[in-house]
Amino acid sequence: MEEIRNAFYNADSPAKPAGEGVTRKILAHSENIMVCEMHFEKGAVGAPHSHPHEQVSYVISGKFEFTIGGKKIVVGPGDTTYKQPNVVHGAVCLEEGVMLDIFTPERKDFLS
Repeated sequence: MEEIRNAFYNADSPAKPAGEGVTRKILAHSENIMVCEMHFEKGAVGAPHSHPHEQVSYVISGKFEFTIGGKKIVVGPGDTTYKQPNVVHGAVCLEEGVMLDIFTPERKDFLS
């Protein structure tokens, strides 16, 4: 059984490449949820993809154009997007920025 952690320290979570111009820090996770801090350089692309997880993205800074299920939307600081399981989605960073990605259940592929 997985040990339950109640604190995750930023210094213990190094930023790792997640595509050209994109880095990811896993901030906290359990089997049921995962929170990641994503940093994007201007022009960086989150290539279209899908996965069986629900995903919410909260924009802290910057501006992003998302394509979710074929629909384009532009979001900025304070805005949030929702991606249902298995929907094709991707993003282009229009202005350098940071967002929080929340997944349920956790992305085990991010832990390896």
